[in-house]
Amino acid sequence: MCGIVGVVGQGGVNQLIYDALLLLQHRGQDATGIVTEQERKFFMHKAKGMVRDVFRTRNMRALPGARGLGQVRYPTAGSAASEEEAQPFYVNAPFGIVLAHNGNLTNAHALRRELFENDHRHTNTGSDTEVLLNVLAHELARATRGARLRSEEVFAAVRAVHQRVRGSYAVVALIAGFGLLAFRDPYGIRPLCLGRGDDGTVMVASESVALEGTSLHLVRDIAPGEAVLVRAGGEVESAQCADHAQLHPCIFEYVYLARPDSVMDGISVYQARLNMGETLAKRVISTVPPSEIDSIIPVPESSRPSAMQLAQKLGLPYREGFVKNRYVGRTFIMPGQSARKKSVRQKLNAIGSEFKGKRVLLVDDSIVRGTTSREIVQMARDAGATKVYLASAAPPVRFPNVYGIDMPTSEELIANGRTVEEIRAWIGCDALIYQDVEAMKRAISAVNPKVTGFEASCFDGRYVTGVTEADLAAMRAGRGSAEEREDAPASRLSLPNAETA
Repeated sequence: MCGIVGVVGQGGVNQLIYDALLLLQHRGQDATGIVTEQERKFFMHKAKGMVRDVFRTRNMRALPGARGLGQVRYPTAGSAASEEEAQPFYVNAPFGIVLAHNGNLTNAHALRRELFENDHRHTNTGSDTEVLLNVLAHELARATRGARLRSEEVFAAVRAVHQRVRGSYAVVALIAGFGLLAFRDPYGIRPLCLGRGDDGTVMVASESVALEGTSLHLVRDIAPGEAVLVRAGGEVESAQCADHAQLHPCIFEYVYLARPDSVMDGISVYQARLNMGETLAKRVISTVPPSEIDSIIPVPESSRPSAMQLAQKLGLPYREGFVKNRYVGRTFIMPGQSARKKSVRQKLNAIGSEFKGKRVLLVDDSIVRGTTSREIVQMARDAGATKVYLASAAPPVRFPNVYGIDMPTSEELIANGRTVEEIRAWIGCDALIYQDVEAMKRAISAVNPKVTGFEASCFDGRYVTGVTEADLAAMRAGRGSAEEREDAPASRLSLPNAETA
């Protein structure tokens, strides 16, 4: 999960990209980068850290031009510690291309070998974004064969990318002197939308909130398999570049990842979470009688809509029992289990009066590793709760996610290979209630009935792009453990070969 934005404007776009990245900061806190283009020259600044820390006045002044793109990174491939793997990435041939990417390629290991052995292109990092950029560059070179670049050749290159690449990818790229290219994988797993300002500025971004928060208007979502080309003057061309495109957006976007004020593929994230709370209420009633619950308390922030709707359906008081320190990042996307454990009590503090002598139902958006849930349940007990029940607005996370969410191995998932009762005992709550998988899908698709399928592999184990055990093993090896990622060297130089690619 990363956040990406691309802009073609009427004047300097550096501030607009910066503002959009601030609105997408929840999608990645590890690193960020902006590149702009002026007179066929790219200007780039990227580094580890948050948007507000990476870009100072001197950096912004060094980013001139009316076209540009940016990214906030949340690492799921390569090294979290390497500043070289911050995006965007650049290649000088053909034409000069910079690219940023949200998602995860499931066949990156095979593509690296193809790039080296067949395409004679070198990749210097463990990032699958660099792989994707080089595949696009190679296909652009093949499509043009040294001739002048036209829209038809760009779309042909994207068609070839779809044929070679597997996994999830929403992409923004600048082709020097030509325009901004954006495209989405044939299943539309990762989100990407198109907007326009009153002055003719065109923006593509991961979430609609980046458009609305910068005074642009949402035009539409980019379709699965579609490529959109924005020329220097703001003219927009598009083409369907996948043979069998079908929409299967990542369901975890609606559960947790996206901001509630975003709309993705015609689905309001906020309404989806309300609906999930309503269906969860039925599960709660079958497990814990409402008469045995004194109040409903959300675990801030993503679970609030579900908790409010759940409380309304059960006719119980909704209470804010935890105060969040907004200056600590989201624990789910912090690299390293030790960092997550340490941050929970720094991030949340219990309001004693809401727990002392009470039977409380805590509502969280999901339970992934279980460490945070265990800490929060203990916090409620320490604050004086007599009973602590826990409800998850999402079903048990039992399978690795390979499409850009930090769930790389089954061993890290609390629900993998355990019964609900075993999970309850480990977390330490008096009752544990999970959402039903099919009920969750129905609740979200009810907001937009045209969306009939979802990528929900972490819940149901079905990978829409097809994933082999070899793919999973290669991704685990490329990702490494959380602790290894924290201690990874700052940079590396290696040539791929048949044994190591």
